[in-house]
Amino acid sequence: MAAVTVNSAKRGLRAELKQRLRALGAEERLRQSHLLTQKVIAHSQYQNSKRISIFLSMQDEIETEEIIKDIFKQGKICFIPRYQFHSNHMDMVRLTAPEEVALLPKTSWNIHQPGEGDVREEALSTGGLDLIFLPGLGFDKDGNRLGRGKGYYDTYLKRCVQHQKVKPYTLALAFREQICPQIPVDEHDMKVDEVLYEDSPTS
Repeated sequence: MAAVTVNSAKRGLRAELKQRLRALGAEERLRQSHLLTQKVIAHSQYQNSKRISIFLSMQDEIETEEIIKDIFKQGKICFIPRYQFHSNHMDMVRLTAPEEVALLPKTSWNIHQPGEGDVREEALSTGGLDLIFLPGLGFDKDGNRLGRGKGYYDTYLKRCVQHQKVKPYTLALAFREQICPQIPVDEHDMKVDEVLYEDSPTS
């Protein structure tokens, strides 16, 4: 598929998925989030991972708060994204406690993240990551992911491959409503190892 066609297909699908997500009620969002939290905690990749990066949820994403609490409860090391808004650069920086999230400043996207001057351990320079939880707007069952169009995660995953001997396992968290028959992709898009949603096969 030509790049222009892929881009316009992505634009159309993003608009459709945003509409689907807007129609999702708060109760249903929490129901599916709770179900996915249980799936994550029982997942062998999660159980065997020590260094984990996880996103702080936006309003239209799976709620990750309970997973973050469990990461600390299990004695694992938790990293969260710090986006640079003028580029597609993102680092994963260490979170010291689940309670810290509410104290972090909010970005223009209404996401909590450590400020630029807040010096923190950065995952890739201190041993890499075992597992990365990814958000997204849409996914298909082959692991193709449609992000919000900024390329933060695709760029970050390429850096992981350069910095680490073993690539981190990538696990996307999705509402049922975000699963599509096919996601349009180009050569810059990185697949995820697994998409976790309500009806996904258990690993």
